[in-house]
Amino acid sequence: MLHLRLIVPAGRTEDVVRTIGKTVGATHLVVLPGAARDPAGDVVMCDVAREAGDALLGDLRELGLDEAGSIAVENIDLSLSKRADKAEEEAPGEGADAVLWEQLADATHEESTLSVTYLAFLVIATMIAACGVVLDNAILIVGAMAVGPEFGPLAGLCTALVRRAPRLAARSAIALLVGFAAAMALTTGFSIAMDAVGLFGKDMLERARPNTDFIWKPDMFSFVVAVLAGIAGTLSLTSAKSGALVGVAISVTTVPAAANAAVALGYGDIDQMWGSTEQLLLNLVGIVVAGTLTLMAQKVLWG
Repeated sequence: MLHLRLIVPAGRTEDVVRTIGKTVGATHLVVLPGAARDPAGDVVMCDVAREAGDALLGDLRELGLDEAGSIAVENIDLSLSKRADKAEEEAPGEGADAVLWEQLADATHEESTLSVTYLAFLVIATMIAACGVVLDNAILIVGAMAVGPEFGPLAGLCTALVRRAPRLAARSAIALLVGFAAAMALTTGFSIAMDAVGLFGKDMLERARPNTDFIWKPDMFSFVVAVLAGIAGTLSLTSAKSGALVGVAISVTTVPAAANAAVALGYGDIDQMWGSTEQLLLNLVGIVVAGTLTLMAQKVLWG
């Protein structure tokens, strides 16, 4: 269930109440006349089944409530109510399959912002992966994958393509390009510094690395895994099952590939640098293609 808290200009309250009343899956309607001060108006609250939430939000936006008042949405973790149970039964479809497009757009907009925190996580993840590459340590590679925040901009790009939102697409693309460029540049400097103190060595990079050789040797399996990860990641975002994102993060080779390319660049190993770059691009393209197609399929099927 979702809980909606609305601030409604007094002249539009009846229209809002009528809209909520005709929405199958909505219940627990509360109207507090004159309770809002900024902006001034009435406060209207209700609960709605997740599968009916997107349609109701669309109707409220058509009434101009997002501009003249306010729409706030919260997830209800527990609701002990026969009316709520009945509302969920009456609403068409299953809540786990429902896509809240407004929530998805808002979440991906925030996650795809090129912020200091985003850059810090990406740089740290790439440096951890660099250590894993040189030491041929799979545990460090998995840890770096989990730390990397790159799925946010990738999801933002998928959402922008489906919703035809050029600003979100540009924001996401900038976060990816600038983020990886900065992370790789700083990791190259990091690897040179580690070499200067004797912790890294060119022989460590070029020796046989059975645990991490796959990072700079892309094949069709790399693309297949990226596609599957893109589908799983998109489903986890749209169905609010965020726990699956951890599995998605450690199944793609974006951050490790960027790290391997950076270290190889520092040592002038062109073969590994180009192989790692190809691996990075292959994963990015696979995730974006799969995520976009998944969102398009959800849009069609749910409609």
